[in-house]
Amino acid sequence: MKRVYENIDVKNNFDIITGLSLLKKTSYSNFVESVDASIHLGIDSKQPNQNVKGTVTYPFGLGKSIIVVVFTQELNSQLAKESGADFVGMEDLAEKIKNKNIKPDVVIASPDAMNIVGKLGPFLGPRGLMPNPKLGTVTDNIKNAVINAKKGQFYYKNDKNGIIHAAIGNISFTENNLKENLLTLLLALRKSKPVHSKGQFIQKISLSTTMGASVIVDKSSLNISLV
Repeated sequence: MKRVYENIDVKNNFDIITGLSLLKKTSYSNFVESVDASIHLGIDSKQPNQNVKGTVTYPFGLGKSIIVVVFTQELNSQLAKESGADFVGMEDLAEKIKNKNIKPDVVIASPDAMNIVGKLGPFLGPRGLMPNPKLGTVTDNIKNAVINAKKGQFYYKNDKNGIIHAAIGNISFTENNLKENLLTLLLALRKSKPVHSKGQFIQKISLSTTMGASVIVDKSSLNISLV
């Protein structure tokens, strides 16, 4: 960490490409680190009508294999398999999740399977994996849902301090690919802006690696409206 901070002035705001380049140059871990964004929003998270949540599909994915589980039957089962789902089923699949034989990253369900999925609340709920129609994970369009999940669709939700914590890729990505993923996330957040949120919506953006330092992004270098 001493070597890291010799190269990064944590009080400075960095042009997005410069900041990402610094993170890549100061990554000394022996594994491929995630690149994470912390985005401070101009919301009052104590007010239910100001909380922000949704999904985003990154153009360059997350750089990791996503295990997608689909609860459906008949024709949709074949569509799910053809689209790349790792596990497809109904009661048999529910038993595997209860027994912890499968650890999914994304769970998708067709509406006719929700009577089975609903019983998995204690297993999926704590991990934020319960299918939800608002997030597109309860759907009749199983094919698109699976394809988006495999591409690296990311679920975001602000914490109690009004901050979004989100992975935007890993350190092996190019600076431009990480930038495009970040911009995609910011545009998704802007579309999710609560009507009761006033003033500057996206107030501060920090980027960091799993084991490294954090850099503050100069918002003007992004060339998009953050209001």
